[in-house]
Amino acid sequence: MNLKKKKEALIEEITLIPDAYERLGYIVDRGKNAEGISDDLRIDTFKIEGCMSQLWVVPEHKNGLCRYQSESDSAIVKGIANLICDFYSEALPEEIVETNADFLSEVGITQHLSPNRRNGLSRIVESIQRFAKSCIGDL
Repeated sequence: MNLKKKKEALIEEITLIPDAYERLGYIVDRGKNAEGISDDLRIDTFKIEGCMSQLWVVPEHKNGLCRYQSESDSAIVKGIANLICDFYSEALPEEIVETNADFLSEVGITQHLSPNRRNGLSRIVESIQRFAKSCIGDL
């Protein structure tokens, strides 16, 4: 599924939740239930700087597609990172570079985040897109 269709599906799924605070609860629950990464991947190489919480995003490029995993010590950050990583995973690097994760503001999630959390969110997307950009042209 391309990112445009993934975005439409996520917007539809999240907007089925009627209340903005319940949507935020959905993100927290997603974080609590997410698998995360192993301890050996919680290294500075994968750490996202500028986030108040501990946050790691582990990228992979295989068979022409990018995949991302994440971990955080905060349930809300872990949920947001998991959602963004799932969104961008299994996509072509060129498509990732061209696609923003603006659907979170469209469904009313970012409006309920502190400025520091919004900063962390933008750092996740920057990291994912930077990795994707480095993969363009790789076999």
